[in-house]
Amino acid sequence: MKKKLISILLSTVLTAGMLTGCGSKSSSENETTATDTASTTEVTENASGAGGEYDLTLYSINTTDPDFDAWLTNVEEATGLKINAIAAPTDSDTRQQKITTMLSTQDKSVDIMEVNDEMATAFKNSGWLEPLNDTVMTEDIVNHFATGYVSDMITAEDGSIIGVPGYAGYLALWVNQEIMDEVGMDSIDNLDDFKQYIQSATKDGRYGYGGSWEKTYVFNEIAEFVNLFGGDYYDWSNEGNREALQFMYDMVNTWKVTPIDQIADKYEQMNQKFIDGKYGCVFYWGTGSEYAAADMLGTDKIHQIAIPTFQKSSIFTDSWSYVMNSASEHKDAAVKFLQYMASEGGMQASWDNFDRYPARSDVAEKIVPDDSAVKEMYTTYATKSEVRGRPMLPQTMEFISDMGTIFQDYMQDKITLDQFCEKAQAYVEECQ
Repeated sequence: MKKKLISILLSTVLTAGMLTGCGSKSSSENETTATDTASTTEVTENASGAGGEYDLTLYSINTTDPDFDAWLTNVEEATGLKINAIAAPTDSDTRQQKITTMLSTQDKSVDIMEVNDEMATAFKNSGWLEPLNDTVMTEDIVNHFATGYVSDMITAEDGSIIGVPGYAGYLALWVNQEIMDEVGMDSIDNLDDFKQYIQSATKDGRYGYGGSWEKTYVFNEIAEFVNLFGGDYYDWSNEGNREALQFMYDMVNTWKVTPIDQIADKYEQMNQKFIDGKYGCVFYWGTGSEYAAADMLGTDKIHQIAIPTFQKSSIFTDSWSYVMNSASEHKDAAVKFLQYMASEGGMQASWDNFDRYPARSDVAEKIVPDDSAVKEMYTTYATKSEVRGRPMLPQTMEFISDMGTIFQDYMQDKITLDQFCEKAQAYVEECQ
């Protein structure tokens, strides 16, 4: 099984940036500027200083952030470590391949890496990452992280926790308050409210609901609706799954409250349409930096709302996590680094420099200002909704792409709901 997994990971190009949430400026690949060549060819020679001039080498997605140097200085001063920071490739495919190669070949040149949910899913049962249960993610610490996320995304089959989440980012429901006011609704609390809003908001070329339904993006929304209807993304005999897909079909074909042509849209296209007033609501990651840049963020404009309850209230959180290469020869230093990243001080540094919302609920409560609209909603999500990591399988991109393809076929009446569920279950079994 491990040989098969390694072969799959080395041969498959995973477009992970398409799927990752936008919970902070550091997690948005569109905001990086360094060339991929510089970051992919210098790893071995630059990392050779670890254990000599440097205590450890960090392979980071954040090096192009203007505040990276300030963050690194903080970490070094707090830990007493001298850290060699190497820029990870800005291109998602190149980065995924590079990290896969380093881990699978037991390359010792890098000690700590940042990986997204897709990579964590692919690597957590491989033996390539050091378990952190006894050193960093101890019970007193891990209890402050979102339990569902830790279990779903960074816990291996043997119970080993392999990462420290770098931030919390939610797939929130965003609404246009001007449209809410226009249709005379104060809140969207349940399924009936949601249906009423998306139907009332649809008129004159405007749609009540907007989606990012390109085949490698729509996975997020399918899974969100499945959870809201009380389903199980790995069990397509579950009635909640069928209800969720039927609801999404009806939005397109019965009520016509969302357009079929959005099957070509990624987040960039969806967001621009939302900003332009063409959608009443969308599911989207992050804290609204795109809307703020367009002067459309605010309680009277575009803003997050609490997740309504269909069968239940459920929300996804995502993150990039710090992980330790199991082949590292500087594990004591790596543990010290990871302990700091899991601490209040480490999360304060990430919040101050990268706008990364603290993954620990107790730290977020302490360091994020009370007048922050993000804090109010994130606290609501953490306390009022079921918080989960996204359902992913070891063959992550194959699974996501295949599910997106049959979803688009179902929306276009090329296959029936029964056929969709049959195919979906087959993909679950194939990609495990």
